Amino acid sequence: MTTKKTPKPTNRRDFLKKAGTGAVATAAATTLGAPYVKAAEPIKWRLQTYAGSVLGQFVTKPFVDAFNKAANGEMVIEVYYADQLVPTGELFRALQNGTIDAVHSDDDSMSAPVEISVFGGYFPFATKHALDVPTLFHQYGLADIWRDAYKKAGGVVWLSAAGQDPCNFNTKKEVKSLADLEGLRLYTFPTAGRFLAQFGVVPVTLPYEDVQVAVQTGELDGMSWSGITEDYTVGWADVTDYFLTNNISGAWIGSWFANEKKWMELPEHLKQLYLSCVEASHTFRNQWYWGGEAKLRATGDKLKLRTIPGTEWGQVEQAAIKFWDEIAAESELKAKVVGIFKEYNGIINKAGGLYSCG
Repeated sequence: MTTKKTPKPTNRRDFLKKAGTGAVATAAATTLGAPYVKAAEPIKWRLQTYAGSVLGQFVTKPFVDAFNKAANGEMVIEVYYADQLVPTGELFRALQNGTIDAVHSDDDSMSAPVEISVFGGYFPFATKHALDVPTLFHQYGLADIWRDAYKKAGGVVWLSAAGQDPCNFNTKKEVKSLADLEGLRLYTFPTAGRFLAQFGVVPVTLPYEDVQVAVQTGELDGMSWSGITEDYTVGWADVTDYFLTNNISGAWIGSWFANEKKWMELPEHLKQLYLSCVEASHTFRNQWYWGGEAKLRATGDKLKLRTIPGTEWGQVEQAAIKFWDEIAAESELKAKVVGIFKEYNGIINKAGGLYSCG
């Protein structure tokens, strides 16, 4: 007859010893192949956009909504609109010092202390259409130049750029010639205003959300800040009467930025998700603007269309060439960017407008 051995009683001390040994082994295994473990609390970022609350629903919020849904609780982005947390002109500094975590804006408006900031927003006649922007960044080297410029500035990571609408004019006064621009007080971008001043335009800087009221009170005569899609969307078509079909640039150059420290702390899968949602938002804006520009010019009933004849508008185009050369003379890096614009525009002009459809 076999006698069963009675198990030795396990006291609390023995249990803790064994548990401790197992924990060490488990910790060692985890260290060797540590998978990402979802944090108990979601990562939270604050993003501010250059756009006001109405425009921001189309140009920035689709990215935020897509990312928050796909992040599945691991990370949440809160969106703030123009000037809500800090003035637009202070966005770079606020991002650099961590007051905010991410920004959607152009380099020019946010006063980025980098040489290439002058090319953000609307650099006169650098582009003809929105798709010129990703082409320039991905095929002609601007992405590397932008990335390096912000790396040297420190504290801010440049992530991606895309085009949006052209820079036309919507005004209270009818504009049919260059002479009609004389004395017009227009809300516009820093570099665009610098360029337009030679034609008598008076550039005015105001908080974005004050612009519409400024036209109603007579402080402004209009805007040279967008295409017709935005004019109708944000209400500017309700306070101005005319839309000038001539533009000084075919596409806004805007970018997405992040605080460097916060970006480096993100796990790789969230970085990839972030960038994927940014790229998807580019696609949405492309069709939203492109369709709106055509439809509202053809069927819009609030703004009367006017055009300065090409023979006269050619003076503005010639002035842009001189302006480019002045900017190029300021530094070697600026000269390199201007050289890229010249090369690309030479190819586009040779190919023909919209590649010569017939």
